[in-house]
Amino acid sequence: MILKEKNILSIDCGTQSLRAMIFSAKGELMAKTQRHYDTCISPHPGWAEQEPMLYWESLCSATLELKAKNPDFFKKVAGVGVTTQRNSVINIDAHGDPLRPAILWLDQRKASPTFGKNTLLNAVINAMLKGTDMDKKVADIKSQGKCNWIMENQPDIWEKTHKYLLISGFLNHRLTGNYIDSTASQIGHLPFNYKTLKWSGKYGLSRAFFPIENSKLPSLVKPGETVGKITEKASIETGLPKGLPVVACGSDKGCETVGAGVLDCKSVSLSFGTTATIQTTSKLYFEPLPFMPPYPASIPDRYNPEIEIFRGYWMITWFKNEFAHKEVVEAIKRDVPAEEILNSHLQNTSPGSMGLVVQPYWGPGLDQPFAKGAMIGFGDIHKKAHVYRAVIEGLAYGLREGLEKIEHKGKFRARFAVVSGGASQSDEICRITADIFNLPMARGKTHETSGLGAAIITAKGLGLYSTFEEAVAQMVSIEEKYYPRPENVQLYDQLYNKVYKKMYRQLQPLYLEIQKITGYPE
Repeated sequence: MILKEKNILSIDCGTQSLRAMIFSAKGELMAKTQRHYDTCISPHPGWAEQEPMLYWESLCSATLELKAKNPDFFKKVAGVGVTTQRNSVINIDAHGDPLRPAILWLDQRKASPTFGKNTLLNAVINAMLKGTDMDKKVADIKSQGKCNWIMENQPDIWEKTHKYLLISGFLNHRLTGNYIDSTASQIGHLPFNYKTLKWSGKYGLSRAFFPIENSKLPSLVKPGETVGKITEKASIETGLPKGLPVVACGSDKGCETVGAGVLDCKSVSLSFGTTATIQTTSKLYFEPLPFMPPYPASIPDRYNPEIEIFRGYWMITWFKNEFAHKEVVEAIKRDVPAEEILNSHLQNTSPGSMGLVVQPYWGPGLDQPFAKGAMIGFGDIHKKAHVYRAVIEGLAYGLREGLEKIEHKGKFRARFAVVSGGASQSDEICRITADIFNLPMARGKTHETSGLGAAIITAKGLGLYSTFEEAVAQMVSIEEKYYPRPENVQLYDQLYNKVYKKMYRQLQPLYLEIQKITGYPE
């Protein structure tokens, strides 16, 4: 069989579901199965955990169904690529079994501010920063480390921890038996040097922030390199052939950027997923925010400068659950997604939502840690449809603000954007975003862009293509393009500059008071 007649299996383990997808070497989505699950378990306010085996069991169930329903496509699979949600960590013991629930990226618990100050390196850093504006910022970064919280509050768990893995490392181990992960997956509170793309040295800054022993960390390989091969045990559980290669990929957002075809700063990738992100791909290292390094790209030795809105297009789910019961019932009757019914709210309202403006921080931002969600401009004219449109517009404003920060630090100007993620299936959301950005936008043939990105990386790793650029050129197809509508651009520009960009500064003191009074978030 000719090598390029082979297929690729992509595993995309997200916050709300796991998808197993078979792609052809030309980037066509041949088959897909999906397993939905609850986003998280919250044993305390602000906590977000999940049972690690849920992810593995979902993977096994999905691949077995994929094999049963698509045997011809399945038997042509030449390799597997895994991409997962970021900054979600799992402690496993010497037998490879989880010691506690995974702590997810949504989790807001914090270690105490004084944790770790007894080391010499921390003492030097604290002395250097004492009295500066960065003192509190650094303390906050350290307190966000879930490894620090576990060391402080569950020392017995930390003592038993053989490996401290991201979900990608956990699934790679279950598939291959190897504790190996991609450099492009190491996004989180870890002792990782984002500039050198390696674990930090003994005196590295991130090592002081997150003092994880090297023995508890996985080995790292570059995207496109082999993690290992499917073991006999994994073959029985997943239906995949023993010995099938597993190729290192990257985080879900990084793979989305590859799947969108964004390989340089001429374009940007907008991810309309649970977390809304804007990122580009750069050969140069630059920090879009202070103490916020660019993430390791899913292309070797490149970087993904990024700004994110943590709760992002999860807000559509929030709106649907809290306010759209009528639309959900109608969608069930018509056998269509509820989001398709919600699109009518966007079609039947005018740009600007009759003056209703949303600041979309249902979860705090990295550079706005005290932000909360806000809606201003209410009047008796406003209906449910206006609220929904304002949410969509608010997310686009937030992403536009992120683009401006990235462009300023990177000294470039993006020429167009590529949209992906679940919400990008809505033409109306794409059109609104193009108007607010005043940039042409493209949408790929498949909205499973993260899975496609993993397939592209795997294809290059298997030798189906000689370069990543060739793989992208052959496997990425554009389905739709959206152009800014001049009549809307001017209105949005004024709302963005004169209202939205001033909201956080004006409301921040009130957010702080809310936190002090209620104690939430911790």
